[in-house]
Amino acid sequence: MAENNTQDHKLPDPFGRLDASDDALFYATPRKVTHIEQGAISALQHFYAENLPSGGEILDLMSSWRSHLPEGLGPVTGLGMNSEEMADNPQLDTFTVHNLNKMPLLPFEENAFDAVVCAVSVQYLEHPVHVFSEVQRVLRPNSPVIVSFSNRCFPTKAVNIWRYSTSSQHQDLVRMYLEKNAFHQVSTREITTRDDPMYIVSGVKPHE
Repeated sequence: MAENNTQDHKLPDPFGRLDASDDALFYATPRKVTHIEQGAISALQHFYAENLPSGGEILDLMSSWRSHLPEGLGPVTGLGMNSEEMADNPQLDTFTVHNLNKMPLLPFEENAFDAVVCAVSVQYLEHPVHVFSEVQRVLRPNSPVIVSFSNRCFPTKAVNIWRYSTSSQHQDLVRMYLEKNAFHQVSTREITTRDDPMYIVSGVKPHE
């Protein structure tokens, strides 16, 4: 009887990354570039204008040097990895340096914000369900979370499940993050322009 030499191959951790080093090292150098083109920025800003509460307090999750937010909002708080980038963001009223992959708890009180946005960064979260449970906690009832993304990323820092998935699967994945945390009215939308494919997944924290 022939010996079976078939070896089991261990599948990669879906939330592992090619570069597993501390994110603080990767983001220590400011990267003052826009990760999407102008057409996509304008489409995202238009969506924000239609869906963010006027005068509302906003949390810009995984913030950088630009937030692409419309005018007419209340104070905007940034939470990101590089203080120099966020200090150069004209739309942030205040910011906090915080590594969500090391500490997925948000350093804010319950019911602190009228909306949370996360632009072109969700693909880097190693603990996304936990992070969005925190998003749910810091949102006020009946307030939106808006997650946007394109097909661009830093591939060594994106989690494996993102790198191995299609754009449609990315939408399903983010939708699952929100639905796992009891967000209501979860919806997906494509706002693709000639410049970039852009996708939005949004939801609303229900009344308590």
